[in-house]
Amino acid sequence: MKFIKGKDRHQVEFYCLEEAIDQDNDVRFIDLFVGSLSLSNFGFKTEFIENRQAGGRPAYHPADLLRLFLYGYMNRIRSSRQLEKECKRNLEVMWLMRGLVPDHNTIANFRKDNPKAIRKVFRSTVEIAKHFELIGGKLIAGDSTKLRAQNSKKNNFNEKKIERHIAYIDSKLEEYNRVLAQEDADNEKKKEAIDKILKHQLHKEKYEHMQEVLKKTECVQISTSDPDSRQMITRNNITEIAYNVQTTIDAKHNIPIDFKVTNQNDSKAMGAMVRRAKTILGTSDFTALYDKGYHTGTEFSYANQHGIEVIVAAPEVAAHAPDTSFDVEHFQYNKENDEYTCPQGKTLRTNGRWYNKKHGKTLNRIKHYKTKECLQCHVFSFCTKNKDGRLIERTEHADLIEANKKRLAENIQLYRKRQAIAEHPFGIIKRQWDFYYIMTKKNIHHAQADVGLIFTSFNLRRIFNIINQNQLKKLLNVLRLAFLFMRNHLKPITTLFILENQMHFHKNKSHFNLLKWKYLSIFENLITKI
Repeated sequence: MKFIKGKDRHQVEFYCLEEAIDQDNDVRFIDLFVGSLSLSNFGFKTEFIENRQAGGRPAYHPADLLRLFLYGYMNRIRSSRQLEKECKRNLEVMWLMRGLVPDHNTIANFRKDNPKAIRKVFRSTVEIAKHFELIGGKLIAGDSTKLRAQNSKKNNFNEKKIERHIAYIDSKLEEYNRVLAQEDADNEKKKEAIDKILKHQLHKEKYEHMQEVLKKTECVQISTSDPDSRQMITRNNITEIAYNVQTTIDAKHNIPIDFKVTNQNDSKAMGAMVRRAKTILGTSDFTALYDKGYHTGTEFSYANQHGIEVIVAAPEVAAHAPDTSFDVEHFQYNKENDEYTCPQGKTLRTNGRWYNKKHGKTLNRIKHYKTKECLQCHVFSFCTKNKDGRLIERTEHADLIEANKKRLAENIQLYRKRQAIAEHPFGIIKRQWDFYYIMTKKNIHHAQADVGLIFTSFNLRRIFNIINQNQLKKLLNVLRLAFLFMRNHLKPITTLFILENQMHFHKNKSHFNLLKWKYLSIFENLITKI
């Protein structure tokens, strides 16, 4: 029986890397995309002062390291050590890097040192999507997802956990002190007890220091491996030490247009999200959908100030009346008279004063509404458990909350699209790509860089899959040429403008104008081709 035979391993062959990579390979688009970016304007360090006395190797250009990371993330590789290996064995990476093999420390440092610049690279993918009209800009959805941090639950502490540790240490210290107090105890046991006492005292000092930090900073948690990470509920009652990633997704092609890594819950996130969305889209004429976790009065006020329509699911009532038919939603509010009418037709009025009520860390202004007729009402026991009668609290943002409730009722079919829009990127990133955790540690800025590369790679993948390859190549090539033009000619133009103001240059002013318009016309021709 015959079998297909491989080549002789000892046979000498000559091949070209360029021929080994197909013309429609994604790696070529990554190369073109990075080549079209002005990395120095983004904040990447592209110029290094040569120090001949210090010696050492030259630095790697940030464009090469960015290409490597984008390829890695788009192929589910985030480890710097693994990326270093790919530079030696992966033909696509060898072509992309032109044979360069950076050390894993160099690769890792590039990621953690450039969070702001990486965010601007992400914004470039949004601009490309807008150019090809992949961003509708009329309907967006906001949501968050928890990504596990590089910090175990064991290394996360709150006040109660610290108190338990200290109580345990105190009990062990008492036990070892009793051993020392025993006259008949042998020297070996006493020596062991002394060693244990010293060990536990060191641990106790560590926990007491944590207690002081919690009191001074007013934080509720301390994480020792990744200080900015927090213990959060991920689903049901399961908690993880994680970061909360806020994202804004455009509905047309489920493309993320914004993200932010936080260690807070969703309650105070909506206002900043819609403000950034307004800046990115260049308009406030859009509708934003959010789940009930974003239902906060101050955030409704912030969105209203920016003229943005939001539709947010209303959470369930926190406290019910003894009979649910007497819940506050069944009381009719009269805005003109500033009063409530109960289901029994009684009027609850306010004294007009505003009271401060603290909800968590938030201070809300509220009014009280009540009536003396409650005490004589025959359904008193069904309406309230308060012995002084029914008391209704109305926040200063109640009008905006009621307006949102009305919008939700009128656009329920539109709101049902929220989950399909917002969960699409998370499903791919966390389930298909297996990026359910943060790769970096030490602080939230490093996490921001990791998440920035994730969403940049996601957007590039979406663009590569949707846009015609020839159109995309044309755009990226023109952008690259425009960038090269600006790099090579913009500085001479600036220099000419400076020289124009100097006396000796007035003699050659006609030559200056000729050169200036020559450069500007070249640049304009490039831009019109995009």
